[in-house]
Amino acid sequence: MRIYGEPVSRLIDELSRLPGIGGKSAQRLAFYIIHLSEERAEALAGAIVSAKRNVKYCGVCCALTDSDPCNICANTKREPKIIMVVEDPRDMAAYERTGEFHGMYHVLHGAISPMHGVSANDLTIAALLKRLQTTSVEEVIVATNPNVEGEATALYIAKILKPSGIKVTRIAHGVPVGGDLEFVDEVTLSRALEGRREI
Repeated sequence: MRIYGEPVSRLIDELSRLPGIGGKSAQRLAFYIIHLSEERAEALAGAIVSAKRNVKYCGVCCALTDSDPCNICANTKREPKIIMVVEDPRDMAAYERTGEFHGMYHVLHGAISPMHGVSANDLTIAALLKRLQTTSVEEVIVATNPNVEGEATALYIAKILKPSGIKVTRIAHGVPVGGDLEFVDEVTLSRALEGRREI
């Protein structure tokens, strides 16, 4: 039996299909949306439809964009000889927020994970290789996540790029700012030691 009637139940069902949204969260969001003014609800629905229709992958870096090439790839002030490879567009956004990286990006849209059926062919690695053949890149920074899948992806990229002579580097992993050493795991401490630099 549907307690709330068909429209509300359908909205809850659709919201619960979103990643990270369980039944209770979907219900909470549904009631929030229902209590919006009609204008706000239409604006939300319009934003969803517009994003779905207009957002595509950048033909250069594979990031999400509404223009091709994306704003970063079209920016002539960026350093084209350095490409940072990230797993997800959110990772690219995180690095952009630091204001420290001024090179280009390449978004893989995932990481190699045999357990989840994700191989190198499911990522945008082929597009990266094609891109490297047509540009004069000097360094590829692999900024995948510091987990098993991210490490496997980093090693795979390093292996296939080694014959090209392009310098391949990996971001350092270590102790988070504000963290206490006694609570940090052994792998993170080892990585922090390996990634040490002169001060």
